[in-house]
Amino acid sequence: ARARQDGERWASALQRAQREALEREATRGAEQARQQELIRDMKERLLELLREKDALWQKTEGIDTPMPRPVPHDPGLCARCHKDFRLLSRRYNCRWAMRGMGVALAQCRDGSALTSCSLSRLCQGKVCHTCSMDMGKHGRCCLICYQQRHPQAT
Repeated sequence: ARARQDGERWASALQRAQREALEREATRGAEQARQQELIRDMKERLLELLREKDALWQKTEGIDTPMPRPVPHDPGLCARCHKDFRLLSRRYNCRWAMRGMGVALAQCRDGSALTSCSLSRLCQGKVCHTCSMDMGKHGRCCLICYQQRHPQAT
């Protein structure tokens, strides 16, 4: 009789422990789902705030579109196609931008030609034979400078 009572007591204790474990698991699952939803909402709000900040920054700075900047690159590689300059592959400095640098800055200061000023910033610098254009007696220049000077070529 005593063993039977002990067995019933242990069985009821086991059932109670199982029920409590299931309740804790359900509570944890609900809490985890709530926290994941909160995280998702916070990420969406963060993206929204970043977009607003960017729009306000552009408005206050008067920037409609950011000016593309040349990507820093290894001087041993072509600025356009990233070909490695070796013993037999020749590198060309853009002669047009170097020659017109003073003119470009003067034109930019008086506001008559912003393309010349932006050209001096966008010039690709050292390029390989394939990525350069022949300018006759003036030497070779990068493709961007050539396209700026000869719009019909694009």
